[in-house]
Amino acid sequence: MYAQKAPCSCCTENHSAFDFWVGHWIVTDGSGTVVGTNHIQKLENDCVLQERWKGSSGSTGISTNFFNSQTGYWEQLWVDNQGTHLKLKGGRIGNQMILSSEAFTHTDGKVYRNRITWTHNTDGTVRQLWEMVGNDAPVIIIFDGLYRKEE
Repeated sequence: MYAQKAPCSCCTENHSAFDFWVGHWIVTDGSGTVVGTNHIQKLENDCVLQERWKGSSGSTGISTNFFNSQTGYWEQLWVDNQGTHLKLKGGRIGNQMILSSEAFTHTDGKVYRNRITWTHNTDGTVRQLWEMVGNDAPVIIIFDGLYRKEE
C-alpha cells in the first residue's frame, strides 16, 4: 500500500515569488565594502522565508517572510538587536519584490512609508534598497546593499 502524499499548501507561483532571495549571501555597499552576511532559508514546508542578518558593525536581525493567501500580499516582520522592527507588505513586480510599511510620522514631522525593494539581477546578485518615501518629502535611503552568493 502506498502512503498518500500530503498536498503542498505553499507550492504555488505566488509562494515561490521571493525564492530568488534564498541563499547564503555576502552583502556589500556601493563602494564594494562588506557590510554583512545574510542567510535566507525556506522553512515550514516552504511556506516561510526566514532571514538571519549579521552586520559587520555588530548588528543582527531576523525576519519572517510569507505569502498571505488570504490577503494576496507578501508580508515581512523584521526585528533586530537595536530594537528596530518593521512590518511590511507588498508583492513581486517583474524581477522585484517591493514591500512597504504603513504610513508613520517621522521625527521631522513629515509622513513617510518604509519601502524595501529587492531586485533580482541577471547575474544572480540581489540588490536590496531600503528607502523612506513620503508625499511631501525627499526620499531618504536607509540601506543600499548588493547580495552575492557565498562561495
